[in-house]
Amino acid sequence: MSTYLVPGQNTCCHLTAIDAENQIPTEEELQAYNKLDEKLDDLLATLPKQKGWRSPNIFLHKGFWLTPQAIKGLLMIDDYFHPQSTDIFLATFMKCGTTWFKALMFATANRHRYNFSDHPLHHNGPQSVFPFLDSHIFLDYPVTKFDHLPSPRLFATHFAHSLLPISLSSPSSTCKFVYVCRDPKDVLISKWHFMSKLRSKELTPISFNETYELFCNGISEYGPFWDHVLGYWKASQESPEKILFLKYEDMKREPSVELKKLAAFMGIPFTVEEEKGGVVGEIEKLCSFENLSNLEVNNDGGGAQKFTAQLVVENRDFFRKGKVGDWENHLTEEMSERIDSITESKLKGSGLTLGLTKRS
Repeated sequence: MSTYLVPGQNTCCHLTAIDAENQIPTEEELQAYNKLDEKLDDLLATLPKQKGWRSPNIFLHKGFWLTPQAIKGLLMIDDYFHPQSTDIFLATFMKCGTTWFKALMFATANRHRYNFSDHPLHHNGPQSVFPFLDSHIFLDYPVTKFDHLPSPRLFATHFAHSLLPISLSSPSSTCKFVYVCRDPKDVLISKWHFMSKLRSKELTPISFNETYELFCNGISEYGPFWDHVLGYWKASQESPEKILFLKYEDMKREPSVELKKLAAFMGIPFTVEEEKGGVVGEIEKLCSFENLSNLEVNNDGGGAQKFTAQLVVENRDFFRKGKVGDWENHLTEEMSERIDSITESKLKGSGLTLGLTKRS
């Protein structure tokens, strides 16, 4: 049974599990659900596969490398997820600031519900404040329902834009997406550290040099990185009212400017009174790496987030450094220039620049 924070209408916060009684499936639903694993197995048998960073194998599905669990989630989203017109999605490639932006978006959307002095984020990890759709969809049997979440419902996803169901990605959909990207060199470093912690002890450890080669060749969970970024960038250019494209580095450099841009896009802009009252600064402080990483719930002895029956990640593992430019401590000059060259080539003509930074 999946558990995540359900925003209340007052200052009282609580974790609410999905009510199984509201999910009694029909016989037809059960039959369709029970055929899902068979459908997944048949699909996997037809797909190219490579070595995964966390799991034994990842599979190339519609141009992107996914774990079997991610593909299962995608199939279930296609079949069972019913978007609402006010839904807001945080879309990211792995390790591009997902944890930070979850906190920022939750705090911004619920700033009238909670006091900063006793905020839910003091007691719940950012991963728990709104569902990670890719896996939450199948954490309950037969399928997770999200109808009880207050509007606007907040969801996170790592799926590429082209993998999203038409109900979410079509021009007629009114769902909004906040997409966050990051220097691919920092993404590589952060993802390697994170996946190394999650990798099964039964598998041979994956070396940094090996992940570097895989990353450069586009092979990593939810990759290729550059195709992922370009998909959302192009969609944001076509529908700026629907997709807000942000850079991790911009939020680090000018958090108040980017946070106000984020709130306005979400349809809940800060008022003049809120800005004068320091609300923007309070959210920045609450959601800062320094504050969140030092909270007990995100530190030793803190909580954890369940993604699959086999994968439970401790909250502390979502926090490492939260810095821009840590790649300088890991990559040789030749390595960094190779990634920059790939980035420049992949993004050429798109109007997007990303990560072409030199050593300090």
